[in-house]
Amino acid sequence: MGNLVAIVGRPNVGKSTLFNRLTKTRRAIVSDEAGTTRDRQYGKCDWNGREFSVVDTGGWVVNSDDVFEEEIRKQVLIATEEADLVLFLVDVSTGLTDLDEDVANILRRSKLPVVLVANKADNNDWMYAAAEFYKLGLGDPVCISSATGSGTGDLLDIVMDKLKEEKADEIEEGIPRFAVVGRPNVGKSSIINAFIGEDRNIVTDIAGTTRDSIYTRYDKFGFDFYLVDTAGIRRKNKVTEDLEFYSVMRSIRSIENSDVCILMIDATRGIEAQDMNIFQLIQKNNKSLVVVVNKWDLVEDKTQKVIDTFTNAIRERMAPFTDFPIIFASALTKQRIFKVLETAKEVYLNRKVRIGTTKLNEVMLPLIEAFPPPSIKGKYIKIKYVSQVPDTQIPTFVFYANLPQYVKEPYKRFLENKIRDNWNLTGSPINIFIRQK
Repeated sequence: MGNLVAIVGRPNVGKSTLFNRLTKTRRAIVSDEAGTTRDRQYGKCDWNGREFSVVDTGGWVVNSDDVFEEEIRKQVLIATEEADLVLFLVDVSTGLTDLDEDVANILRRSKLPVVLVANKADNNDWMYAAAEFYKLGLGDPVCISSATGSGTGDLLDIVMDKLKEEKADEIEEGIPRFAVVGRPNVGKSSIINAFIGEDRNIVTDIAGTTRDSIYTRYDKFGFDFYLVDTAGIRRKNKVTEDLEFYSVMRSIRSIENSDVCILMIDATRGIEAQDMNIFQLIQKNNKSLVVVVNKWDLVEDKTQKVIDTFTNAIRERMAPFTDFPIIFASALTKQRIFKVLETAKEVYLNRKVRIGTTKLNEVMLPLIEAFPPPSIKGKYIKIKYVSQVPDTQIPTFVFYANLPQYVKEPYKRFLENKIRDNWNLTGSPINIFIRQK
């Protein structure tokens, strides 16, 4: 159950720089995936073996030059509702501003732990200047320079002290965890009600830590699963209905805590930017995916042609990951609701697929021989052997080559597609590594 830390503050105090510094180590290892737009707003930070997620609220303001103060207040409000801890960034070099005081007011009212961070304190003189921030009533300002990184270690120690140690949830392993995600008003609660009916065959309700997801275990129609429900019971703040930042903050926890994400798209509206943001969160967390096009009952023209057009549009937007099921359903009329659960279960089992090494090499090596990796600078790349790594979160394959550094992304995609053509891994992401033989 990950902790969520939000970075807030007015524009140009260095939120993104701090975000990059907290998440960089992690990102360098993960490799930069091609073309995710809002990538820089959400990442993971690992400090002394404890991990938490970081969200930079600054990246969500539409045009950062003339930021409406209202927007910033809204975001701070959402951050306090959704996060476990807030890093409030102020700028020592410009001193205290009215907007800082506004933000501080909101933060003081929330019951959340807040760490006041005085940024751009590049030398000792600035450290003295930071004293004026005591006025905000949020305790000691922690002086850092996110540009040079000085002070960030101390800052992380303080963050760790304030974040509660994670309690492990009493969740049975080996039972799939499904999260229903999507932007506001796409019908998430209707589909959950359709799954579980009014008689709610709940096996157990496990409340997570304070404001975490709640796992509800169901045993219905021969499916035994947990539904991850991000404490959606909390007050609906009308302000936040239309903000995409809100739907992303809302989704982070459910996605992180699930195995399979059921991403809902509104048939009457098609794919929107918000759907893509949530899809990218699912990908970043290596979760399995089932796409459900909901409100299908409202579409007049249900010909195969329309279905194909819709399906292709979805796959095109979500490429290069295209191997996932798409189900046209209606929570209202309960059309294909069981199909959704059935598919989610299949997709969950695909995460667990083990392919024998002999079989893998029998199929893959001839394909690689027929289409070897393109030679670079006159060097020929030979892939000699492949095996699946045991006990990984998602199916992970290692290809052993003489010059692994020359095998580029497009060829890895080719390998992935060939694995998918030969084994059913639908809905599950897979990892491909090229190593020195």
